[in-house]
Amino acid sequence: MSAAPAAAVGRSGSAPVPGSRPPADWQGAGTRGGRRRFRWSAVLWALVFPQRRQRIVPTIAGVLLIALSMGIGMAAYNSANNILFITLSLLLACLILSGVLSWLNFRGVAWRLVLAPPLRAGSEAVVGLGLRNRKPFLPTYGLWFDLVAKHVEEGPPPAPESTITGRGVDVRAAWAQADLAGARGRLCLRERLDPQGEARLDWIFKPARRGRLRIELASVGSQFPFGFLKKHLATEVHEELVVWPAPVEYRRVGTAGARRTAGGERAPQAGSGGDLLALRRYATGDSHRLIHWKASARSRQLLVRQFTAESTEGYSLWLRTDATTWPRPEQFELLVGFCATLAEDLFRAGQLTTVALDDEAPVPVRRVRDLEMLLDRLAVVTPRAETGDGTAAAAATLKRNVLTFAPDGARGVAAYVDGEKTATT
Repeated sequence: MSAAPAAAVGRSGSAPVPGSRPPADWQGAGTRGGRRRFRWSAVLWALVFPQRRQRIVPTIAGVLLIALSMGIGMAAYNSANNILFITLSLLLACLILSGVLSWLNFRGVAWRLVLAPPLRAGSEAVVGLGLRNRKPFLPTYGLWFDLVAKHVEEGPPPAPESTITGRGVDVRAAWAQADLAGARGRLCLRERLDPQGEARLDWIFKPARRGRLRIELASVGSQFPFGFLKKHLATEVHEELVVWPAPVEYRRVGTAGARRTAGGERAPQAGSGGDLLALRRYATGDSHRLIHWKASARSRQLLVRQFTAESTEGYSLWLRTDATTWPRPEQFELLVGFCATLAEDLFRAGQLTTVALDDEAPVPVRRVRDLEMLLDRLAVVTPRAETGDGTAAAAATLKRNVLTFAPDGARGVAAYVDGEKTATT
């Protein structure tokens, strides 16, 4: 039987957009607090010596305009023709006006990143860019924003290598590998941003693999108003988050199931057991037999009884990441994705009780937040060179119905329940 993983589990918590983290603070030219006194000297000084991390370069049309201005200027001085001097002044005025209007276009604009975790490897992710124009009268036009998403590698950075003197180094392959390590995108403001107005732009991309991801707003640029000058403004806006493993397809090959013991153990979660867990408000569809009449009379609202579920119907998931057992990186990535997919499927079925990684103590999984913490850990887990001495102790603390993993051939991964093969990729 083939079992395909379902959709990702969303983040818990109350937020303006379901699943989104709280937005970051506004950054940019429009975030300077207080209204400063206007001075022409400050304006002229900013035009001559712009702020750091700003770059203004002429476009092709700007280069042609500058070359034309130089030619007309030389002809005007050689011929002493007033019409040529007037033409030269008009061309130079266009360049100066272009720079002034570009400076006013950036002034008072603020931006921030709005992320909506969770992110899954191989699935589309949406990165929102919030914009705000704090200018009282002037709108903003024609901005573009360069975004970069790159993985944050654990450990020290690699030693520098030369692509010229190295032996057998394929420069094109190295560049292609560098491009695969991150994603780049550009968002354009196609409509005007009115004074005191706000807008949002969305960038859709696919994370290539699991791990820690750093999303940066690399630069903000514009060719407003005439296209003669291209202005770039570097930013320091960035956010870091984790990318969960990609879901994998698997099939069941055995008849192993959760064994029910004779002890009648109960778990502190909602179910159809015999022990009372809590009282909750009546909802449409609840049986009238579950209404607690005495408590309802005291609280003057209908309350129903909620019972516990039997814990013997669940599984204990145990993941071991020994480098000797998983020497192939692609097989280890398949293991992590298989473990994450099984954990989500068992949690939705109400059959995931505890999880354990290597020699750590088992952790109960009762809420969505517990599952999210497990997926966060699986997003950054790496093979371990050595297994600690607590492996035997961790195995002893786990109950029956222990779900473990082992290699299945050279590329596959198999899941075992108490030593009996039950699923494989």
